[in-house]
Formats: sequence, structure tokens, C-alpha cells
Amino acid sequence: MTYRRILILILLAFASAPSAFAQIKLGKTETGSASYYAARFNGKKTSFGEVHKSTELLAAHKSYPLNTMLEVTNLDNDEKVIVRVNDRGPFSKDRIVDLSKEAARLLGIVAKGVAHVTIRVVGMEGMILLEPNEEIDPKSGKVISMRTK
Repeated sequence: MTYRRILILILLAFASAPSAFAQIKLGKTETGSASYYAARFNGKKTSFGEVHKSTELLAAHKSYPLNTMLEVTNLDNDEKVIVRVNDRGPFSKDRIVDLSKEAARLLGIVAKGVAHVTIRVVGMEGMILLEPNEEIDPKSGKVISMRTK
């Protein structure tokens, strides 16, 4: 049995169990604006009690449970990255997600500061469920689509 199949079985087991995981739907999407944390937040505590590290792939969302895994897609350049929700926010009504600087860099939004994005729920508690033709690049953390033969 492959790693991917084992991960899918684990996710399916959690999806049927009454837990925080059941509060969100895998595949749920939202579209809106995203920005990233200012440098002054690096090293400060998040709502989850963790220390924010601008070099990690993290995000703030208003309502998704902490530890929800989100795929964020920059609609201007189609770059994708997976982040873990570990904070609450953004506190601006025009934005749906705030990203760590590293996630923003991978998405190509550092220069502009704000980008039009789609976010998709892809997992919980560090577990990620992707489409069969998708993989995560272990070096960059980006989602890549694999060609099927």
C-alpha cells in the first residue's frame, strides 16, 4: 500500500469521526484577496500560542479551525502553495487570508503586497489530501500537477 493510499484512508477515518475535522469540508473554496504578515509580527505569538515564523508556510483565517491545511492559489500567476492555519485574521474586511512572508514569496505577491487568490481546504492537523494527479514539491512546498500518461 502506498503512502498516498494510507494517507487517504486516515483522512477518511477522520472525516467520518465527530471532531474538529468534521467542521470543515475538504475541497471547500473561497475567492478573495490575500496579503502577508508585516515583519514586526515575526517572533510574536499567534492565536494558537505558537511563535510566528515568517519562514514557515502559515496563514491566518477568520473561521477555519486551527491546523486546517489550505491550498492557496494566486489567480494572477497560477502559483500554488499549501499553508497551515495557525492564527486568526485577517482583520480587514477586504481580505480572506493573511500569509507568512515565505508563503507570499512562493506565490509571488511580496512586491504587490496583496493578490487575488482562491483558497481550498485540503486537510487538517497537518494531513493533506490532494487530487490523484497532484503532488507537493518537498523543497518548495508548492502543489504541482503531474501529467498522466
